[in-house]
Amino acid sequence: MVITIYYASITATAELESQQNTIFNTLNCLNIKYQLLDLSAGQGLLDKMRAKMGSESARPPQIFNGDQYCGGYEAFFEAVEAKKVKEFLKLETCQNQSQKD
Repeated sequence: MVITIYYASITATAELESQQNTIFNTLNCLNIKYQLLDLSAGQGLLDKMRAKMGSESARPPQIFNGDQYCGGYEAFFEAVEAKKVKEFLKLETCQNQSQKD
């Protein structure tokens, strides 16, 4: 599975930019590969992200593992504090399933 982060390269607040950078930096430090989908680029990505989440008011950053929704910044931050980032990203489950196959 691929970790996908819906984010905004054009941010309205320093807080949003900081949150996004925290996610990117943490994943880079943990050597976890991810792809970025820039909501600022248009192409209906905001609608797609919201449809996948089932929330018409969701805002970036939002994290997915394939089609599985992991959470937003607050949930990610809590996982970092609890040292459970791989569980948050559903990487443990995917690795266990691969080993069973």
